[in-house]
Amino acid sequence: MQWLGKHVDAEGVIKSSKLSLKFVSSYTSEIEITPSAIPVVTDIETFSSENFNFEIYQQNLQTKKLGKVILFAEVTPTTMSLLDGLMFEMPQEMGLIAIAVHQTQGKGRGRNAWLSPVGCALSTLLVSIPLRSQLGQRIPFVQHLMSLAVVEAVRSIPGYQDINLRVKWPNDIYYSDLMKLGGVLVNSTLMGDTFYILIGCGFNVTNSNPTICINDLITEYNKQQGAELKPLRADYLIARSVTVLEKLIDTFQDEGPNGVLPLYYKYWLHSAQQVRLGSAEGPKVWIVGLDDSGFLLVHQENSEVVTVHPDGNSFDMLRNLIIPKQP
Repeated sequence: MQWLGKHVDAEGVIKSSKLSLKFVSSYTSEIEITPSAIPVVTDIETFSSENFNFEIYQQNLQTKKLGKVILFAEVTPTTMSLLDGLMFEMPQEMGLIAIAVHQTQGKGRGRNAWLSPVGCALSTLLVSIPLRSQLGQRIPFVQHLMSLAVVEAVRSIPGYQDINLRVKWPNDIYYSDLMKLGGVLVNSTLMGDTFYILIGCGFNVTNSNPTICINDLITEYNKQQGAELKPLRADYLIARSVTVLEKLIDTFQDEGPNGVLPLYYKYWLHSAQQVRLGSAEGPKVWIVGLDDSGFLLVHQENSEVVTVHPDGNSFDMLRNLIIPKQP
């Protein structure tokens, strides 16, 4: 609040290229709300939401820094744009996160839309990474760490370790190898010697549509195993995911990729998977793992192991892998 007092303009507004945030102590119906001008109520005593319990979030957020200051919206075009004007301004130790119940213009990779109904855990987290650090030199790993954090947040709950939630390279969260139920979108900006990174993450918790959700997997598991695991909540899982992410980042910064890859491989769905390079008629290769930068390593018959990148066009990232030109 002290920081805001020094940084808002005379009208209590912080502007960015995408929208204006007007900070007010309480909301009255005279205050106009448009997609580009949103009031932010600063008095937490008046806060209540059917879909987000602040106490549950706070109890389960066990971080030193990440996710401590919440910008919460019941409905917003996208959580990414909420942080647009704040990301370079706010001191990093404040640990900013935007959380929404429903997005009207959720973004996927490329031009894909991300459907964001009520029941989906929706957030954008601000993380700063020094350029001259293990992760700063391997920024593609950020999306892998976030999708891994979501899977580990669920499967590290006692009793939930066999819920078949998996990571799909590079940025998806899957039910087995059958159906997508979450994804990660990372926007990074280098200023000076620091990467300012917005990590957008959405995963289905209680909404069975448009695909499947985590609670569907729990219900199915209970039926098959005669178990009585309780359904999970979005606020609880966002807090756990951010907590796991901070630990994964710390481990990566200390030990590099090898500190996190064993856990990543435990949950990924590509072990010894066969794909074709370039097109449906391209050469067959086997996926063997990730390289030092977070790209896929594949092995071609009678050939060496090579690194491949997505071609950027295909809806399915594994459909058209290409070998990058050697410099």
